[in-house]
Amino acid sequence: MTFSEEQLREAELRADAQRDPHQQLRLALQQAEGYRTFLSSLTGLLTAVFVLKGQENLSKLSAGPRWSVVSLLTLGFLALVAASWLSVLAVHGRPGEQTYSEPTRLLRYERQRTRRVWRLVEAARWLGLLGVLAVAGAVIVTWVAPGG
Repeated sequence: MTFSEEQLREAELRADAQRDPHQQLRLALQQAEGYRTFLSSLTGLLTAVFVLKGQENLSKLSAGPRWSVVSLLTLGFLALVAASWLSVLAVHGRPGEQTYSEPTRLLRYERQRTRRVWRLVEAARWLGLLGVLAVAGAVIVTWVAPGG
């Protein structure tokens, strides 16, 4: 496929804009905001699934499966809370964080902040996955464990 000179010029302008630290920070914050919303929805959904589809009374389970369920739920919800917290930090930063009006310092801050946002979102993503797997594991144990 061939492209016109105008299309190539416009694409180059867009590529230049994407390399701009301010634009990269804006995109990183946008993604972190979306991920924060996703984690909130996911946590609510998992809670509903466990309440509706899991055993109503864990005391009916024998000791081993009961403690497995309690441990998995604790791990899962702690991981989801931590993931949510990291995504809030990614979006909003720390209170009182100083920004700079001097151009060089501002550009340096935007680059560092962008990297920090990506790291926080990546950690939140893995913690979210861990939380989902732990809660799903707890639900499965309630379905298949003897004594229920």
